[in-house]
Amino acid sequence: MAKPKKVLKIIAGVIVFFTLPTLLFFGFLYLKYNEDLPEGIKGERADVLATKMLNALDHEAYENTNYIEWTFNKRHHYKWNKADNTCQVYWKNYRVDLDLNDPSKSEAFHNEEKVDKESSKKLIEKAVSNFNNDSFWLVAPYKVFDPDTERRIVTLEDGSESLLVTYTSGGTTPGDSYLWHLDASGKPTSFQMWVDILPIDGLEATWSDWTITESGAQLPSFHKFMVFGLEITDLVGKEK
Repeated sequence: MAKPKKVLKIIAGVIVFFTLPTLLFFGFLYLKYNEDLPEGIKGERADVLATKMLNALDHEAYENTNYIEWTFNKRHHYKWNKADNTCQVYWKNYRVDLDLNDPSKSEAFHNEEKVDKESSKKLIEKAVSNFNNDSFWLVAPYKVFDPDTERRIVTLEDGSESLLVTYTSGGTTPGDSYLWHLDASGKPTSFQMWVDILPIDGLEATWSDWTITESGAQLPSFHKFMVFGLEITDLVGKEK
């Protein structure tokens, strides 16, 4: 039978074996990718660049889109009645009928059976959090003039200009900032993120595989984030 000191050494060795590579890998990523939030200039030029991005995506078609349906990363499915600001959120055996104007009016279901009011609170909170995150990966470019946003123009080392958008309130994580990189027409190709949920600042994700929906709205169907791929499937956009 192993002595207590030997057991402790074995346990410590196992912990080091599994945690040291993780710490070294995180340290490598931090040194390679971490960036300070860039300073930008607020004002008319930033708003002009934001408007150019919206025009490149046919913002008017998005505004006229009243219904959007999609699946995020094969995990969460959404039926968003944009006109009424309600959304059915599906995951596993759950469904939450969200009232985005007043989440307290939302209802939760498990295996199509309505969940009682007290038990539904956490499910509703989860549905709101999922919607805020997953819809952002779908429609973030259209939110650059949302209330409580600040826009700045950032000149990069190569002389090109990018759009820095900061959300000062609202959503799940107010205070987050995104630096949009645009092509010559103004269409987004990627953004960098300075967000509370990520331990490394300035990580970049692509915005690609744009789909033109039935309503004419342009929405992305894929994001590459480091070595990960975030898929958006079952995408539908209608005026009614």
